[in-house]
Amino acid sequence: MEASTAIKPISKKKQKTKQIVGKLILCIVILLVAFPFLWLLISSFKYEKDIISFPPKIFADRYTLENYTKVWTTIPLMDYIKNTVIFAGGVVITSVFFDSLAGYAFARMHFKGKSAFFYFVMITMMIPFQVFMIPLYMEVNFLGIIDSYPGLIIPRMTTAFGIFMMRSFFITLPKDLEEAARIDGLNEFSIFLKIMLPLSKPTMLSLGIFTLMNSWNDLLYPLIMTTSSKMRTLPAGLALFTGQNISFYGPVMAGTVISMLPLLIIYMFAQKYFVQSTAMSGMKE
Repeated sequence: MEASTAIKPISKKKQKTKQIVGKLILCIVILLVAFPFLWLLISSFKYEKDIISFPPKIFADRYTLENYTKVWTTIPLMDYIKNTVIFAGGVVITSVFFDSLAGYAFARMHFKGKSAFFYFVMITMMIPFQVFMIPLYMEVNFLGIIDSYPGLIIPRMTTAFGIFMMRSFFITLPKDLEEAARIDGLNEFSIFLKIMLPLSKPTMLSLGIFTLMNSWNDLLYPLIMTTSSKMRTLPAGLALFTGQNISFYGPVMAGTVISMLPLLIIYMFAQKYFVQSTAMSGMKE
């Protein structure tokens, strides 16, 4: 009895030590991940001489809002924000809808060549954008929609990753749902719209956030598909601003902070749907 009671305090101490070490490691990892963003945020309020000073310092003696004023007055930032919102929002709405349709078809419907066609869609995920960006530009230019919102949105209206993600969710749902709906007289599209789509809201929101982040931060694709300054998105506009004003790091950092804020706010409010989507993806029939 005495030996067993002596073991319990030792095991509790080991468990508490493991928890402390685990929390300490977690804090270090969070600090390493968050440090570049904190540096960016703090540097966006610094004077130029403090940003480029050597050795670099995290904090400065004085701070200013001049960088934010300069980036607003030097480049058409509002046009860039408007273009980014229209481009990213249009891609999110259309991509999530069509990816859901395709994912449902691959998961629940039976048609000839389904597996071969699905594998072909998956293979396209391994092809880098740089391989087909020139043919894509020529196609969009041939259609006469270059440097326009349709030219930005239409090629991104569906993605292989989105189809795969939605199929992975739909395939886990019980077959009894659609069988009961068919007995009630619903057709395939009504089953998708009235039954399957409401159940897939967490997965759709997760896919929407992923798509929004990729579209909002995309640089190369909007840079190729736009030719005028009035159609530039935020990353493309800031990249050109950096090239023209390479010595002014403060305004570039201020513009980067402005471009990051919407995504940060959206993620803070929608992060719970990532957890829901992950939990529901583990459900089996």
